[in-house]
Amino acid sequence: MSSNTSGMNYAPKGKPNPVVSGNEFVFAAIGLDHGHIGGMCNGLIEAGAELKYIYDPDPKKVEQYIKQFPTAKAARSEEEIFEDAEVKLVASAPIASERCPLGLRSMAAGKDYFTDKAPLTTLEQLEQAKDMVAKTGKKYAVYYSERLHVEAATFATELIEEGAIGRVVQTLGMGPHRASHSWRPAWFYKREQYGGILCDIGSHQIEQFLHYTGAKAAEILSAQIENYHNPQFPGLDDFGDCTLKADNGATGYFRVDWFTPDGLSTWGDGRTFILGTDGYIEMRKYVDIARRQQGGNLYLVNHKGEQYFDVEGKVGHPYFGRLILDCLNRTENAMTQEHAFLAAELCVKAQMQAEKAKGIVRV
Repeated sequence: MSSNTSGMNYAPKGKPNPVVSGNEFVFAAIGLDHGHIGGMCNGLIEAGAELKYIYDPDPKKVEQYIKQFPTAKAARSEEEIFEDAEVKLVASAPIASERCPLGLRSMAAGKDYFTDKAPLTTLEQLEQAKDMVAKTGKKYAVYYSERLHVEAATFATELIEEGAIGRVVQTLGMGPHRASHSWRPAWFYKREQYGGILCDIGSHQIEQFLHYTGAKAAEILSAQIENYHNPQFPGLDDFGDCTLKADNGATGYFRVDWFTPDGLSTWGDGRTFILGTDGYIEMRKYVDIARRQQGGNLYLVNHKGEQYFDVEGKVGHPYFGRLILDCLNRTENAMTQEHAFLAAELCVKAQMQAEKAKGIVRV
């Protein structure tokens, strides 16, 4: 399954833009259950990091990623990585429910931690992560890739910071994905392992809402989940939506689903609309249907007129370099810890609220 047709294996590559060189920043990859680990490693390597080790309990997964990153070596165990003082950060994408426990072990071993979304699946895990960050001073960074690894999303941030649409008052996000049931792993259908649709792919949408509105706190106004078309997988939510309100008054709505049809040229027609007091932005992140089978499409309308921007290959992915420098300098320029944890908290709460409304009790 190619990275273009499968969101699970989507691993963007950009132009190298190193902020370090040599072995100045060494990292390791542990936990290869989700294909996002490839994109995470690509981003760090393009920013100058050195991938030294790859580890997973499944040797077949390790073999696959060693082929993708041939300068790395297969570690014998987690402990080999944890005991290597040269390794500054652990990147991970195991089963979602296992991401926080791995993060706790990594931070306890003195490593910063960079995990795929959703970074955790319960509020108990959130408190454990917060406690370990406070205890060790290490970072618990999160790969919210639909903003961090999308050039249109980065450009939208620049436009907003320049005042192109005034004050942001509302976001609307659509995050459809292709289900591809024929090759999905078993954990994808177990709610206690993947966290539910609002916790999983909804986490992208909630993080973007917080980022673009500048929210420091928010509440879930409504949330719902359904299994419309997959009764053979009773643990799967194939649809979810949510409405939020920020502490600054901005609102957000998003919809996520697993209904991308086979006729679409990519894994999902992800779109984000950002409404401001002086204009609005639309991002067509991965395709401009029936027009352009490429991502990086951004539309801007404000008092000056209408504009289209093709930003594919032109903006880059600055998050990764900023994360590396944050780890080296103990700063928070890539993303604050507070923001990463707030997005995680809200996606868990949205899922819990939706499950409660349906009478779902996890066991």
